Amino acid sequence: MEDTSGYRVVIADDHPLFRGALREALGKLFPQAVVVEAGTFDELQALIERDSGVDLVLLDLTMPGARGFSGLMYLRGQYPSIPVVVVSANEDAAVIRRCVEFGASGFIPKTLAVESMRTAIRTVLEGGAWIPPDVDLATGTDPETSELVARLSSLTPQQMRVLMMLSEGLLNKQIAHELSVSEATVKAHVSAILQKLGVESRTQAVIAASKIELVSWAVQGAPN
Repeated sequence: MEDTSGYRVVIADDHPLFRGALREALGKLFPQAVVVEAGTFDELQALIERDSGVDLVLLDLTMPGARGFSGLMYLRGQYPSIPVVVVSANEDAAVIRRCVEFGASGFIPKTLAVESMRTAIRTVLEGGAWIPPDVDLATGTDPETSELVARLSSLTPQQMRVLMMLSEGLLNKQIAHELSVSEATVKAHVSAILQKLGVESRTQAVIAASKIELVSWAVQGAPN
């Protein structure tokens, strides 16, 4: 059997109880694995920056600091070598397909049985991909949404981070402080974002991004 003592896994979810459940599932699957937790996207970033040897991120779609698919897109752009498995209470097929389009190596519904969760995690850690077997990835989306997805995917990780902060209503000065860059740098990022998204204002950029943040949520206001 493969030596799993070196596995390093980050659980990123703002619900402590669910983080605990995932930690327990991982502990029984890989007793020697190192598991760390993050309750916000900023904590997740800090963890990965400190430890470049992370083997897997289990990512909740909606947590403080990330909106919809923005956290997933940022991680895939900034850390392409680290597989990301989305763990969500939303089981809508359109959401799962979008996660795969944005580079997720797997999707685990929070309602999934523990043994199935372990199977999914093991599959990804061994280099594979896992989604619920009843999800059809072949079903297409409308051309307008697909074009917007492509435009968002063209953003650099830092541009995606800036867009996330714009979506939170932060001003250039506040974004500059958070990212430890100059306001001029932030303005340059914003200009590039507008150009790549084909819009003319910050507001339009936020609206464009929000269109696919939570595509076809099965239950409005569902817990994340």
